[in-house]
Amino acid sequence: MRIERLLLRHVLKKVSRSFYLSLLILPSTVRQQVSLAYLFCRIADTIADTHFLPLHKRLEALGTFREQFLLTSPSLEQWHELQNAVLPYQGEEGERQLLFHLSDCFWILESFPSCDQQYIRELVLTLTRGMEMDLHHFPVETAAKVHALPDIHTLDLYIYYVAGVVGEFWTKIHIAHLPALRHCNADELCRLGINFGKGLQLTNILKDLAKDLHCGRCYLPQEQLAQLYVQVDELDKPEMLARIRPLICKLIWQTLEYLDDGYDYILRLPVRMGRLRLSCMWPLLFAVQTLEAIYTSDVLLQPQAQVKISRQAVYWTMFWSMWGLFVPAFFPVYYGRLRQRLITTLRWRDTLAS
Repeated sequence: MRIERLLLRHVLKKVSRSFYLSLLILPSTVRQQVSLAYLFCRIADTIADTHFLPLHKRLEALGTFREQFLLTSPSLEQWHELQNAVLPYQGEEGERQLLFHLSDCFWILESFPSCDQQYIRELVLTLTRGMEMDLHHFPVETAAKVHALPDIHTLDLYIYYVAGVVGEFWTKIHIAHLPALRHCNADELCRLGINFGKGLQLTNILKDLAKDLHCGRCYLPQEQLAQLYVQVDELDKPEMLARIRPLICKLIWQTLEYLDDGYDYILRLPVRMGRLRLSCMWPLLFAVQTLEAIYTSDVLLQPQAQVKISRQAVYWTMFWSMWGLFVPAFFPVYYGRLRQRLITTLRWRDTLAS
């Protein structure tokens, strides 16, 4: 119990303050499972982002990590090899503690019921495929050579691997532990959960365009950029924003479709499950406002750009969303207003451009 408290509270808080806050409002019956799943995903992300290691070493370490979720009993020897390969390069205390307690994470996993173990294993095995895609498509970490995903299909597959599967896991683990959800159509709820996760990931991709370009990564598909007569290595020029605006707009509309499925997902959750509904409302409401900030930004491709909603908007969103717990009809009205404001902005700017 002591090591569980250390990992699932203190270490998790160090590696993700925002997600830690979201966990606090989750139903207690799923909090440990979701917390541990997040820590495993964070370990994989730490391995993939250890830039001091050569690419082939990171892929090898990520492969070793994935193997542990295919084994009936994870290998203690491989744990130590993995720790020795990655731990010395970690500067952040949270990541160091997380990797140091890798074996404890697997010990906690084995204490869960078999169905929970299976859900977490499926999540990690799928999500790490997305990280391997990242490493294969973006082998360097500098803007000296920027690589792009080849097409829309690859982008959609990538966002499923790294985020859609999270929505799927989230849905399955809650249905397994919350009797109130067992009357729901599990397949349909999983489909909506997948699209919800994909919408949140696409929002992050669009928001972080400049940051990713600086690191040699371009998630805008090369095929679609070529249709606009734009080369990937030209995207660091501010004047390119006007050229790629149609593609940004197209991806925002696609993202909004995914977020609408997230809205439908929330409406299907029982009204009495306020904590679960709220944990889904916040990222949805933040995302639709972030899309508006993305489209109205004139510095989206500049390295110093910080495209995000204001802290005041965050606080107001959290405040107004609470009303959705007491007056269920308020949430559809609130989301509808934010959505309509985004659509109006998209159409207004499109009219000006034409």
